[in-house]
Amino acid sequence: MNNKSPIFTPSIQIRLFIIAIILFVAGFLLGNQLLILQAQNQRIPDDAQQELFVIYEQYQYIKENFVHQPVDTTVLLDGALAGMVDALKDEYSGYMNAESFASFSGSFSGDMEGIGAIVRTDVETGEIEIVDVLPNGPAEKAGVLPGDVFISVDGVDVRGMSQTDLVTRVRGRAGTTVVIVFERGSKQLTFEIIRERFEIPSVFSEVLDGDIGYISFYDFNQRTRSQIDAALQKINVNSLKGLIIDVRNNPGGLLTSAIEVGSAFVPDGNVILHEVFGNGEEITFESDGSFANITVPIVFLVNERSASASELVAGAVQDYGLATIIGEPTFGKGTVQQLRNLSNGGGVRLTIAQWLTPNRHSIQSNGITPDIIIRVNNDQQLAEMGKDPQRDAAVEFLLSGDVNPAEFEVEVTPEVTEVP
Repeated sequence: MNNKSPIFTPSIQIRLFIIAIILFVAGFLLGNQLLILQAQNQRIPDDAQQELFVIYEQYQYIKENFVHQPVDTTVLLDGALAGMVDALKDEYSGYMNAESFASFSGSFSGDMEGIGAIVRTDVETGEIEIVDVLPNGPAEKAGVLPGDVFISVDGVDVRGMSQTDLVTRVRGRAGTTVVIVFERGSKQLTFEIIRERFEIPSVFSEVLDGDIGYISFYDFNQRTRSQIDAALQKINVNSLKGLIIDVRNNPGGLLTSAIEVGSAFVPDGNVILHEVFGNGEEITFESDGSFANITVPIVFLVNERSASASELVAGAVQDYGLATIIGEPTFGKGTVQQLRNLSNGGGVRLTIAQWLTPNRHSIQSNGITPDIIIRVNNDQQLAEMGKDPQRDAAVEFLLSGDVNPAEFEVEVTPEVTEVP
């Protein structure tokens, strides 16, 4: 058993695949996505008709008088619906047209159609870049590399576009082709990529040197808990000296999955999280009775890209003292989004509540502070070098009961890769 995994093995590389936008799922750092199907024959109340009349006035005026006729009324309605949600100035709320909504609401089964790549936005430049590519996925096979910056998709300039809008353009049915222009260093490169359908790699496990179990999972979907249970059985966890649960770069996913996963580590009947709504109402979620009875010491690895459901589970085990948290302070995404379909086939994603840990710690904007902070930068480059100092520190802690963070903190100077 060897913890020195070769470059691009799952233990080092695949955990980097879920950063910000997971394999082009059209959504950013998801919280609880509840699909609410509503009756579409509701009568508009009289007071609402009065409030919405001005929207009808403008709609009719544009439709009849705009210089370029005929006016596409679907475009008008989509724009009005998007503007209404955008006015809330909430980064996690948004409107999706019919095409985007169909893709988004089907993104939680654990399967995906797209190019198999991860993106994130550079907060300083606003550029959207590739963070990593799925091994043997369409993007990797086409030659896309981490660090490539999006310029255009199918001839449409995407600079300045939101991640959700970009993701919607890049995703599509398996077998179809998308043409993407990337900037790599000082050059612009064009790729024709054939989309494929693939299963999102959710859970990976192995036994490291020193008889330390290691399980990483990269989102919270319908299959995650069952795959974790299989991994625990595979490594025969209670015969080992310790267990590392790696949720670094995990942006979250389904609330139901968070409860299921949390229940593996939190004994039956204990609170996993509180959900607090804007009107003051509150729902408390407890462990669902599927405690995994792990008897060895546990370390959770987190970083600044651990978000939402990852933070909920890490926060719960930290509140109860069930595991030691090692890594970097987490992202701080503690709000709940509800997904509702609309009569035009589109849908709205709306923030409706906040999450609190069992001890009522607010995650939103605060995140989870690790018990042992070990900072690294350029983890992608470290991974390519076959190094994972945070995981090494977790192994040291589980074997010795102590760790000196300074011995494991690493700073790597970024490198720019160009095509000769």
